[in-house]
Amino acid sequence: MGSSRIALAVDDDAGRAFASASPEEKRKIQFLLRLRLRELTTAPTRPLREVVEDVGAKAEARGLTPKILASLLRER
Repeated sequence: MGSSRIALAVDDDAGRAFASASPEEKRKIQFLLRLRLRELTTAPTRPLREVVEDVGAKAEARGLTPKILASLLRER
């Protein structure tokens, strides 16, 4: 399997952390990022509506009511 280079914008903290990492740490980070990127780009995606409905059903099953949700949102 060949390899390709990509440019990836990250926040300043992540950039500094990578720049100051040892060569071994950089290889590990790159390996983990390759795995995660492959996972994100090959996994089947669910429609947003389905995700939102699933989250809502789980929250309701755990006792979240519209009144509690409204209260929580006002606190933010």
